[in-house]
Amino acid sequence: MNRPTGRRLTAVALTVVALAATTTACSSGGDSSAKGGSGTFTVWDPYPQFTAGSAWAKLLDGCGTEAGVKIKRTAFDTSDLANKALLAAQQNNSPDVLIVDNPVVLTLAEAGVLTTTADNKLDTSKADPNLLAAGQTGGKTYGTPIGANTLALYYNKGVLKKAGVDISSVKDWKSLTAALAKAKAAGKKGITFSAIGTEEGSFQFLPWFWGAGANLTELDSAQGVSALSLWKDWLGSGYAPNSVLNNTQTTSWQEFATGDYAFAENGTWQLANAGKAGFDYGVLPIPGATGGTAAAPTGGEFVTVPVQGDTGRYATSRKLVSCLTSTQNLLATDTTLSYVAPTAAVQDKQVASDAKLKPWVEAVKAAKGRTSDDLGTKYPKISEQMWKAVQSALSGAASPKDALKSAQAAVK
Repeated sequence: MNRPTGRRLTAVALTVVALAATTTACSSGGDSSAKGGSGTFTVWDPYPQFTAGSAWAKLLDGCGTEAGVKIKRTAFDTSDLANKALLAAQQNNSPDVLIVDNPVVLTLAEAGVLTTTADNKLDTSKADPNLLAAGQTGGKTYGTPIGANTLALYYNKGVLKKAGVDISSVKDWKSLTAALAKAKAAGKKGITFSAIGTEEGSFQFLPWFWGAGANLTELDSAQGVSALSLWKDWLGSGYAPNSVLNNTQTTSWQEFATGDYAFAENGTWQLANAGKAGFDYGVLPIPGATGGTAAAPTGGEFVTVPVQGDTGRYATSRKLVSCLTSTQNLLATDTTLSYVAPTAAVQDKQVASDAKLKPWVEAVKAAKGRTSDDLGTKYPKISEQMWKAVQSALSGAASPKDALKSAQAAVK
């Protein structure tokens, strides 16, 4: 994916939470002279790299034609879009359709910016429940996913061959650690990842945290401590470099691209770069502590319908969203966005057309929204304390147990 998850992750969420408290419900948006289902409908999205004439822009125009309206599209950088949406709501000028990073959905919902699917009558029955959960709270659903990305382990086949590692033997933490030890013994490096003190660090730690059976409401559980201890032990044994403390997902990938590492934790957005790496690679879903596939956090956007003063507009907004997320259009859309589709039917089509997507589909099926479990706007604070704990433990400032104990106390 050309747009690293680091940009998709919501550093903006912290700012949005602060602004959300002062946001009021919005009224009419789009073309103020248009009533109900006619005139011009506005769409805001986080894809400024897709200009007029691109496949994405043409899809939006086509959905507008199908719904009998003209589309006025505005693209923002992800870091700006949520705040722009809040300001527009305050000014009673929200777009008709808003495509926004999934962790921000519930923040906007809590601020009164978004309608529920009960309000706008959007059918979300085909979306995978684990992906849809990122936009659900209190029994209500706000929008539908347009696509997802997540994390898995890339591995260098040449390094593993030299180390005498059969990738089929890597099924849990114990066997993964054994593979890292063999890679080091063979004169190579083990694994690289991002543990930077930002949302990217939390994003990369979550598969291990969840894979241990831990829950974000209890950061200092024994399971959470075991996950952080795993990373700490890898650094202590020389299986992972100290550079992970400052690595973004991009710099972590650059380390893997040197060809010296056995494994790298990264996402679907690196597939194009993987093809240019100059060595044979494979992809393995991140294993859970005792086996199976760990839940990794989902990246990707939701298509939502903001609150409008003219509720007659919702019927046309629903048509636009349904068009954008239809089985026919999702395949082209998610290929353009380098996403795994949010529905099983389209996922099957993706794998049929590109077998390399199979492990990513498996990872997405096991993935979990960061704001799931009814965390909603609590997530940014929890995440901040999590990445601080990771930094503290890996730098040696505190033990994994004490670092997470302090994190949990700060959250409370």
